[in-house]
Amino acid sequence: MKENFLRPPHGLADYAADALRLVGVLCVVAAAIWSTPTDAGILALALPALMLPRMLGMRAWTDITVCATVLVAAGSNVLDLYRMVTGWDLVVHFVCTGVIAATGYVLLARVRVVPAQDAAGYTRRTAIVICTLLGLAASAVWEMIEWTGRTFITAEIFVTYQDTIADMAVGGVGALLAGVVVAHFPLERPGARA
Repeated sequence: MKENFLRPPHGLADYAADALRLVGVLCVVAAAIWSTPTDAGILALALPALMLPRMLGMRAWTDITVCATVLVAAGSNVLDLYRMVTGWDLVVHFVCTGVIAATGYVLLARVRVVPAQDAAGYTRRTAIVICTLLGLAASAVWEMIEWTGRTFITAEIFVTYQDTIADMAVGGVGALLAGVVVAHFPLERPGARA
C-alpha cells in the first residue's frame, strides 16, 4: 500500500484525484482557522477516506469518485445543505454509502478477507453480497456517529428515528448498486497488489 501511495501520478485523472485530496486537507485547515472546531472535525473525519483509494491503488476514475463523494458529504454537513436542500441527505447517503462499500471491498480483498476481483475464487455474487453488507454496516456506524455528535457535542446535528432508518435503507440500496459495479468493473489498477 505504501508503494501505491507514493507512486507518482500517471495522467490528468491521477492529478485530479490528488488535487481533491489537497482540497480536503486545505478545507480542514481553513475550517480550523475561520470556522468552528466542529466543522474542522467533520472535515478531518473525511481525510482517511480521501487517502485510502490512493493507498489501495484504485483506478483513477474510482479514486476521483471516492474523493469527490466524500468531499461533498463532509462539505454538505459544514455548509448545512442537509437542512437546506430537501432530500439531499438521502442522495448523499445513497452515493456515499455505495462508494464506501466498494472501497471497503477492495480493502478487504487487499487483506485477503474476500477474494480480489481478479482472483480465482472471485464470484460476482460475492461482491454484491459483501458490498451490501458493508454498506449496511457503514450506515449503522454513520448513524451512531451522528447520534454521538448530537448527544455529546452539539444539538445542531439533526437526528430522528425516521431520518436514521431512511438514511440506512437508502445507504443499503446504494451499497447494493455498488456491489453490482464491483461485480462488473475492475476497481484496482493493474499491478496495484504487486
